[in-house]
Amino acid sequence: MLVKDIMKSNVITISAFATVRDALHLMREQNIKSLVVEKGNEHDAYGLVTYNDILKTIVAEEGDIDLINVYDICTKPALIVSRELDVKYVARLMVNMSIQRILVTNANELVGIITKNDIVGAILDLADRAD
Repeated sequence: MLVKDIMKSNVITISAFATVRDALHLMREQNIKSLVVEKGNEHDAYGLVTYNDILKTIVAEEGDIDLINVYDICTKPALIVSRELDVKYVARLMVNMSIQRILVTNANELVGIITKNDIVGAILDLADRAD
């Protein structure tokens, strides 16, 4: 099974210069737990901002969500895999690095995102079909 077979292709992005409040509103509106931070230019990298990043900023650092930009708290560069990669390698990478989600690209362009939940769901679907 390849990444392209189970990835989500409806990726929600946000500008690196958006405020943390903007990110929270977008996450709530879309009912998602992470956003892809857009590249600043063609030689830049994608970033990833999660609820966890935001909570750390607000609670641990007593950050003001209206004064802090997404760029300041996102993980950049975000981990990226090809959509043609076998899912077993992505699963191994996630487990070994203790991460929940990885961006998916095709020819260096963002085409999706894959999460641990996507992989577990695909495994369960295969098991159900085998029964």
